[in-house]
Amino acid sequence: MTSWTTASPRRFARREWGPLFWTLREALVRDTWRAVPMTIGAVCLTSVFQVVQNTPWGFQPVQNLGSVKAVDPLWLALLRTPLSLFVPALDLPVWGALAQVMLVFGIAEICIGWWRTLLIGYVATLAGTTYARIGLSLGPHHPFGLPVTDRVVNDTGPSAAVVGLAIYVCWRYRAYFTGTLVILVMIGEVLIKDNLAGKEHLAAIAAVMAVCVVRAKWGPPRSRAPLGRRTAPRPSGPPPGPPEPPPSPPSSPPASGSGPASGPSSPPAKRSFGGV
Repeated sequence: MTSWTTASPRRFARREWGPLFWTLREALVRDTWRAVPMTIGAVCLTSVFQVVQNTPWGFQPVQNLGSVKAVDPLWLALLRTPLSLFVPALDLPVWGALAQVMLVFGIAEICIGWWRTLLIGYVATLAGTTYARIGLSLGPHHPFGLPVTDRVVNDTGPSAAVVGLAIYVCWRYRAYFTGTLVILVMIGEVLIKDNLAGKEHLAAIAAVMAVCVVRAKWGPPRSRAPLGRRTAPRPSGPPPGPPEPPPSPPSSPPASGSGPASGPSSPPAKRSFGGV
């Protein structure tokens, strides 16, 4: 009984997180920090925005570059969305944003590549921004509506992108339990703290799940191989041995009825005849 209870969680852990763990380990051992250059750049950009927006002269320029509000025109919100991922929220500690970017962006960059990471992150963020406008139009009495006060809420930070990337990587590596756990935590966040950020996280999850459905139906077959930096495949069999020497040419057989030749053959002797 004890062996079964200890082996079962191990099998579950290997099935759920084994492929993801070995993908990350191989990339980090081989390339160290060079495995996540985009993630390091995102962390540095987030840190710069945090320092600048907390200065008297830098707050307004950062808001003009990356602050998104539902009251803004749609074209302006779309223009600011790319940088809004890296502008930390003013009401949250910056270390939380940095940890989210370093951990989730780094895992996603190794597993699905840097441009897919940015693409899924932007899809999730745009889904949250679009939902904010739809929720305000529905009104506070609708189950999916938002109060009027959310029109001026500063909608920045990487949280929606982080949630979307977590769902996509879990789907890509078939870590269904972990993905379900992320969804349940986000639902619990909305039930406990009914705010704009929690509902935007659910909108991001819905958008990324739609991407997964489209990818599964019309995309190439899904595998657990990393889509980032590719390496040459390792040979599966034993290493080849030394080449065999070429075969020696066959020797000519001796003539029949004669022994081995001991020297050059002499011409036959002439026969002598008596006189006539």
